[in-house]
Amino acid sequence: MTPTAAELVVTAASVITMSDRPDAGATGIAIAEGRVLAVGTPTDLEPYVGETTRVVELDGGVILPGFVDSHIHPVFGLDLTRGADLSRCRTLAEVEEQLRAHVATLGDGEWLLAWGLDPNVFGEDEVTNHVLDAVAGERPAFVRLFDAHAALASSTALELAGVTGPGRFTDASRVVVDAAGRPTGYLLELQAMALVQRLIPDLTFEERVEALYEILLHMARAGFTSGQVQDLAPGTFELLERIEETRDLPIRLRMSPWFEPGTPLAEVERLAALQGRRGRRWVVEGVKLMIDGTVDNGTAWLHEPDCLGESTSSLWLDPEQYRAAVTELDRRGIPTTTHAIGDAGIDFVVRAIAGLPTRNATHRIEHIETMTDASLEVLVSSGATASMQPTHCTLFTKSDGTDNWSRRLGPERAARGFRTGDLVRAGVPLALGSDWPVAPSDAVGILADAQLRRPHDDPAAPPIGPAQALAAIDALRGFTTQPYATIGRRGGVLEPGAVADLTVLDRDPMEVDPEDLAAAEVLLTVVDGGVVIERARARS
Repeated sequence: MTPTAAELVVTAASVITMSDRPDAGATGIAIAEGRVLAVGTPTDLEPYVGETTRVVELDGGVILPGFVDSHIHPVFGLDLTRGADLSRCRTLAEVEEQLRAHVATLGDGEWLLAWGLDPNVFGEDEVTNHVLDAVAGERPAFVRLFDAHAALASSTALELAGVTGPGRFTDASRVVVDAAGRPTGYLLELQAMALVQRLIPDLTFEERVEALYEILLHMARAGFTSGQVQDLAPGTFELLERIEETRDLPIRLRMSPWFEPGTPLAEVERLAALQGRRGRRWVVEGVKLMIDGTVDNGTAWLHEPDCLGESTSSLWLDPEQYRAAVTELDRRGIPTTTHAIGDAGIDFVVRAIAGLPTRNATHRIEHIETMTDASLEVLVSSGATASMQPTHCTLFTKSDGTDNWSRRLGPERAARGFRTGDLVRAGVPLALGSDWPVAPSDAVGILADAQLRRPHDDPAAPPIGPAQALAAIDALRGFTTQPYATIGRRGGVLEPGAVADLTVLDRDPMEVDPEDLAAAEVLLTVVDGGVVIERARARS
């Protein structure tokens, strides 16, 4: 019987299948109709090469299952990344310089917008809008912090929004005020930020369409073939449908809409109705919840207050409503992911999952920044899975504890931070991701940092909790097999019949030093059997 002719054959130096099938000696892969036909040597693949088969030869390349980023916010990122990029600013003077340069490009009446602000630039001083007022003057200004859970608004922007005091919210959002009760410009969590954000002029629909496509293309260039979108931002369906009218999405998207804190339990009905809605390369599956905010902004949920007396409560004014929501979602078989950062928040979530009367869906915990041994034990026994972002540790904390996150937690709780190694050793399925735009969409950088426990581009930096470093194979699993395992599926492998999503690097992530891995080039990204990114010469 003549084998089916392949539409695409990719050959390289080697193939890492991540499958339980032997792959020793394999150097290529044959693909047709979006599926893998065969994996093997050139001799093995020759029968699949027909007159119309496209052959891509990548000398020295390593073929891998397509990388999955398990935590991204691309549509929210359209607004989260508007204006000046402050993500590389390490001092307040650098922030001011970037803002002044950006103001010089603005027309009369335009808002000064920026993103990626690291609160560490304020040192031990309060986070306030003084630098914004100094730069913007009478111009309204709004700057998002790197974690997307806080923002700074200028005094003019606060006045336009009618923000004169702490406000009242249905969750733990907060307008920070000074001793006299005046807003400092520091807005914590979504409802507080929305007071000002609603006044910012929107991008046009077509601008948003093109910007979203470019964001997803950027992720494909980084080697990602799919991502789990941890939200369902307003207008998402319309944007995706417009893109797919003329082209395919550069990567696959699995979207999990929010169940916001304080929302009535009846919200489950609406979220259930969204499940399964899909396009060619996107689908709605699961629901995202948040039990707390962030350590850096004092909105995480800790067993004991942080060193500033903050992070003492859940985002849910009544956390039992969270438990009821997860129980009802599970009853309907809807998988969940829950943002849980502080030790008390993590403890509450793992116990809620462990206490479910039945188990009809998978339940995954996102971030897991500071966790007690007791919570780890419950997490293991509960059957919950985990999703973490290695660069949240390496980019935003320091081994000497001088960063904002560590100072707020203190040495004991900071030492329990980002326990990726402990989770893997305990047998908990662990998916990795970026949380873009909180951290860069940089697949090889994330793989490197997960092993180094420090920024890959700063060899002088001491590692942060080196006992939590991942082995190369576990880091690679976090981008391939484990994103599927954490949602109860098998995937992230290259074997006959598997989905033909590929990432090809110019070096072997299992063999090279992590610092060298960080410099790896993505030679090819293939999604559903189609070439999306190619840095190679092909012959037909």
